[in-house]
Amino acid sequence: MRKTASAEKAASAERAAPAKKAGSTRKAAPAKKAASAKKAASAKKAASAKKAASTKKAASKTSAAAGKAAKGASKSAAVRKAPAAKKVVVAPKKATARLKGTAPAKAVVHPPGDESPTALVRRARRINRELAEVFPYAHPELDFANPFQLVVATVLSAQTTDLRVNQTTPSLFAKYPTPEDLAAANPEEVEEILRPCGFFRAKTKSVIGLSKALVEDFGGEVPGRLEDLVKLPGVGRKTAFVVLGNAFGRPGITVDTHFQRLVRRWQWTGETDPDKIEAAVGALFPKSDWTDLSHHVIWHGRRICHARKPACGACPIAPLCPAYGEGETDPEKAKKLLKYEKGGFPGQRLNPPQAYLDAGGKPAPPLGAG
Repeated sequence: MRKTASAEKAASAERAAPAKKAGSTRKAAPAKKAASAKKAASAKKAASAKKAASTKKAASKTSAAAGKAAKGASKSAAVRKAPAAKKVVVAPKKATARLKGTAPAKAVVHPPGDESPTALVRRARRINRELAEVFPYAHPELDFANPFQLVVATVLSAQTTDLRVNQTTPSLFAKYPTPEDLAAANPEEVEEILRPCGFFRAKTKSVIGLSKALVEDFGGEVPGRLEDLVKLPGVGRKTAFVVLGNAFGRPGITVDTHFQRLVRRWQWTGETDPDKIEAAVGALFPKSDWTDLSHHVIWHGRRICHARKPACGACPIAPLCPAYGEGETDPEKAKKLLKYEKGGFPGQRLNPPQAYLDAGGKPAPPLGAG
């Protein structure tokens, strides 16, 4: 009986062993699975880190290559000489080389490229006021005693200086004092007198022709209307306005080469046609200012604001000029560029007005003198 109990106990233990083993196996399976998942995650993380490191290394390599290329480009650019930057010249607040008897501009004005119409009008009128102080004695620089002499002298002034005309007309008017006399003149004799003026044959034809027209159409008198004056041989709008403004006191703008050059430098207009310039500038000023305005601009062009070498350093309106710096800005060097009375030299008229003489101006010498 004791043997039977022992056998039964052994059998029971034998049955329990497989169950225990199965339970252990079931218990180990999740752990193994978890370990496997942990290992896979670790491998995935390592792969991701490796990939990131590879990407960073590639980016670093690309950056280094770009830096090297930029350095090479910089070196190459250094080898090629870059053009020098344009020097910006700023006008002084006041003219550094003040002219005798002139008042400098009161403040600096820098006209913008998109200057408004109102600002342009104000600046243009201010320039005219400044020039009126600089040239209070401005006048037509042709010698004349009456409208006939003025219209003839103005026709002769084409393609030559007023000085040369003034040196020539005394002989012409001494021999032919009236339109009737010049209309009946021998062309060859007139040509010989006008030879110093250049283009003497064409000019002889014009002055004899206009004299005949005055005798035949206007009773030997110079007309005081624009539409009549421009009908005369050799007389255009410029000549007509010189005559109207200075012989008849009727306002007009004289658009000569000096006037054209300066109004474009001052950016009053970009037009190049004389008639369009006349219209554009005329719109900036009252009609009553036109004749004096013409004198101021032309005188400034002849004495200070020259075509090739403007005397910017001696210019009283430098702060108002968009073209400041195109010429000599050094005050002492600029003074040497001044002409006529501003430079201490004779003017263009043999018989200038007394106001000009009082301001220090000198009469021009007659033909053949000096």
